[in-house]
Amino acid sequence: AEPNPAHAAIVRAPAEPLWRSALRRGFWGLLLGLAIALVFVVFDHRKANSVSQVCMQARIIFLQYHAEKGEWPKACDLFIPPYGQEEVVRRVLEEVEVKVVQTLSAGVDWILPLVPEGVVLCDGSGIHDAPVAEWVVLALLALLKDLSGFLEAQKEGRWAPRRLSDLEGKRVLLLGYGSIGKAVAERLRPFGVALFPVARHPRPGVYTREDLPALLPRADAVVLLLPLTPETRGIVDRDFLARMKEGALLVNAGRGGLVDTEALLEALEAGRVRAFLDVTDPEPLPRDHPLWRARGVVITPHVAGLSEGFSRRVARFLAEQVGRYLRGEPLLNVVREGY
Repeated sequence: AEPNPAHAAIVRAPAEPLWRSALRRGFWGLLLGLAIALVFVVFDHRKANSVSQVCMQARIIFLQYHAEKGEWPKACDLFIPPYGQEEVVRRVLEEVEVKVVQTLSAGVDWILPLVPEGVVLCDGSGIHDAPVAEWVVLALLALLKDLSGFLEAQKEGRWAPRRLSDLEGKRVLLLGYGSIGKAVAERLRPFGVALFPVARHPRPGVYTREDLPALLPRADAVVLLLPLTPETRGIVDRDFLARMKEGALLVNAGRGGLVDTEALLEALEAGRVRAFLDVTDPEPLPRDHPLWRARGVVITPHVAGLSEGFSRRVARFLAEQVGRYLRGEPLLNVVREGY
């Protein structure tokens, strides 16, 4: 029987002569031709294929298929976990000696409790910068230009012209100013917005969370880009929403748990804010949840980072990360203090 391609896989770089790899595969072939003994663990056949291309003629073994025959490896250098599949990840980390866990997601809240002490955890910061930043621009424009209202009018065959809001001149607060936050800022500047980036640590032109009480009443839009940690969970509560400017926009491209859903529902129904959400709490959002039908909200199913360029960006990132691992250099995106 053939293994299910959606199940886990181990990828080993082949023991091909280095000079032949270099001639056949160019620079990345030369770099990763050194990875003769390196082992990856991946969980999606599309991801496996992209890693295989980077590692030349990598041999792929589907873990769940071979685990039934007791053929799981005893150890691997790099483990790429399937997003959100805690039980599968827990089993691998219990049964396989892993040196490095490399997520392909920027957030690690879901996997952090599962990683054993002594195992290095790296996140996928940088992989999703462009598509998430594009989604944020989409969200702001869709809300300001009332795209959902025009779609409803189209369904009903109504010609409903009205005056629309501008993005130009709006004050946009970016709550979270890592690599995605910087990518969002880069794309918003040409629209003529005033940006208020907020991060954990102060630096020139960047505010901290202590400044939020003064910033929130001034912001026309708040974009959530924070990771989910004990410190950030529920940061958007009733007090936060009450401080927001009347009619302001809330855009969440971070984690659903950043927002108190009940408090958001109250603010939406009162017409105090409008929201565009790519993440929710709970997630997936149950079919009968009132947030689906709340006033002034648009929801997408955690797709901001999913795009056709994902495999290309993953391959490029892993090539750099694997090269660093092989050369004994510091790894990218090592998680400290929760992120």
